[in-house]
Amino acid sequence: MPYNYDYKKHINSHLLYKVMRPVANIILRLRWKITYIGKENVPTDRGIILAANHTMNFDPVIICAGCKTNFNFMAKQELFQKKFFGCFLAHLNAFPVDRSKFDMNAIGHAVEVVKNGGALGIFPEGTRSKTFTPMKAKGGVCYVAKKCKCDVVPVSIYSEDMGKRGTKLTVRYGKPIKYEELQFNENSEKLKDLRYGSNLIMDRITKQWELGHAN
Repeated sequence: MPYNYDYKKHINSHLLYKVMRPVANIILRLRWKITYIGKENVPTDRGIILAANHTMNFDPVIICAGCKTNFNFMAKQELFQKKFFGCFLAHLNAFPVDRSKFDMNAIGHAVEVVKNGGALGIFPEGTRSKTFTPMKAKGGVCYVAKKCKCDVVPVSIYSEDMGKRGTKLTVRYGKPIKYEELQFNENSEKLKDLRYGSNLIMDRITKQWELGHAN
């Protein structure tokens, strides 16, 4: 039986999220040798989007563990098909998105998260990279940024070993890309007009990723 996600009910952070966050940090450090760089670049005083390259199912947890802001993220709706697991994800600030279409329910919720001062995690590529290298961005991240008029923090997750247990991971939080830098056409709702901003965000992510591991 699927979990019936209530977008209004789950707009704020939950107690389970606050309890599990330090636990997740311990688990991640037992699994990988993680180095976080640039955590100070993530604002905690306003809504923000964190846009990252997508490599593993653990990516949202990895990003969340490295910053102090209230983190929310999209998860494919298939993960909410089991009621208990869906409920568990919802109380970890995850919300479902239908990847087969431009899911306005999920997009609308994402906008509300940011407008309410939360941090929204988005993977511009839309799916995981099987090669662990950054791919081309889609338009969803810029659609939300335009609606919220918010900045975007580029985040890169780097691994030379396909994320295998016990290997190194380097996570970099770049300086926020200002809303004005994304050069939106305020009079257009077409996704093709978001292409410049999407490419800019993915370019910043890729440049950070290319720096490799920290010394």
